[in-house]
Amino acid sequence: MARKLAFVLPAALFAVLLIAFALGLKRDPQLLPSALINRPAPDFALPGLYDPAQGLSRHDLGAAGVTVVNFFASWCLPCREEQAALAVLAHRDGVTLDGIAYKDKPADARRFLDELGNPFSRVAVDRDGTTAINFGVYGVPETYVVDRTGHIRYRQVGPLNAQDIEQKILPMIARIAANAGLPATAAR
Repeated sequence: MARKLAFVLPAALFAVLLIAFALGLKRDPQLLPSALINRPAPDFALPGLYDPAQGLSRHDLGAAGVTVVNFFASWCLPCREEQAALAVLAHRDGVTLDGIAYKDKPADARRFLDELGNPFSRVAVDRDGTTAINFGVYGVPETYVVDRTGHIRYRQVGPLNAQDIEQKILPMIARIAANAGLPATAAR
């Protein structure tokens, strides 16, 4: 009996792990839950990338309507991929696009934006990553849509592309505008 148990127990444990792994592979990594959806953005005040006095704070978010906040870094390859999509988003009416350079040297972040183009209205520097942690950032790039009341309504994990902007970001912005800042119905 002990011999059978010694054989069956590891096999059963392996089967359970295999099933858990298979189920995990079916999850969309961009649908990571965020405790901040439909809650106020965290309080922060960061210095500006080009001029420390022209930074970004919690009070700036939503001041002119909907604000899209993008966490990026010069060392992040997926951040390079999304720059063209961010440039398109920045030119849409009713959208303010702000960037936060995450754990990046200011000179490197400036060089990155000079090379690929700067789509942001404001760019702040989060040198130690505290603001990113408070937002719940898992890694860059991550993008948040903040309504005029300063509440986070949407979170995109990973690089944005044209399809994400057309099918997720812009519809969310339209819902926010239609609801005048009330909680959106599909904020994941």
